[in-house]
Amino acid sequence: MAIAGFVALPAAGLAQVPQSPPCRTVGDSPARDGARQFLRIDPDSAQRLAAIGLDRAAIFARMQETSVPETMGCWAMPAGNFDSQLVSVGMAQWNYGTGSLQPLLIRWRDGFASRRDFEQALATIAPTYGALLFSSDCLAVPVKPACRAGILAAEDAQGKLSSTLQAELTALFEDDAMLQVQTDLYVALLDQVRLDLLRVFPQYPGALRPITMRKVRWAIDTRVQQGGLPGDEDIYRLRTKLAAMPPSDYWPRLTAIFDWYDAISRTIDQDGILNDFGWNTATWRCLVRNRRVDPEQYELLNLTFLKSRTATGNSGRWQALTFERRAKIILGTGSVSSRRDGSCP
Repeated sequence: MAIAGFVALPAAGLAQVPQSPPCRTVGDSPARDGARQFLRIDPDSAQRLAAIGLDRAAIFARMQETSVPETMGCWAMPAGNFDSQLVSVGMAQWNYGTGSLQPLLIRWRDGFASRRDFEQALATIAPTYGALLFSSDCLAVPVKPACRAGILAAEDAQGKLSSTLQAELTALFEDDAMLQVQTDLYVALLDQVRLDLLRVFPQYPGALRPITMRKVRWAIDTRVQQGGLPGDEDIYRLRTKLAAMPPSDYWPRLTAIFDWYDAISRTIDQDGILNDFGWNTATWRCLVRNRRVDPEQYELLNLTFLKSRTATGNSGRWQALTFERRAKIILGTGSVSSRRDGSCP
């Protein structure tokens, strides 16, 4: 039985919050030599991002927030083929499978003054697997069979990286120059997010849908995990239905979205949500009962439901996780990767 004002937790009780491993953590951190704020942000990009409320501190705050569900806040944390992406690494888990990792490797390589400098650095950082990681086969999109075979040979049957490959990828992605590459690509991603937001929430005098930091955070996570916000046709259809919806349907329709999340979370082939979905479902239903969802949150939850249904990786294996990540951002309450925030009411 719940104490008045608080949501009852599932019978399993409080989940243990996973501890971050020792690593170089994401943020506006000093260089290896102690130089402070060594990471550069392109001035033109900084000016554009300021228009949606992202100054230098906010950019690194969003970067750190993105990294928590991806790498537990680390700059590297490489992972193997458990999700069919061959290798994923870096604060946004760039990977070979989607072709997002190759540009980072190429940028890091091309940042050296000479081929000799690159080869010397690579020999120090990744003496065993460096040649494979930077081979033409592994820099191709998609990777070629020889690359795939070489990487898989360094993983076990469950897709876990060998200790050597894991250590070398960690050293590479914790390198100062690679931190700059990751920052550059994340800032470029934020510029795409800015365009996403202006498309979905056009800004003009008297606009009814201002771009809030909640929307910025929501749009970042959507682009990181799913490549962008829903298309114009889908958004128009959804908004038309919401505008025509009878007031009596307002809360039942939202409850139905949470029921969908709860139902798919209980199926056999949804992963990454085992320690979260029971608490989320109970808490979010409590918010509905107490009418603690504002109009902006309501629309964003519907847009998230729309987009989450298109998460097709591993034939939809991550749809529940996709939804809960965004719902936690929208509601300010939720559990992702066993990290619980907020309460009801």
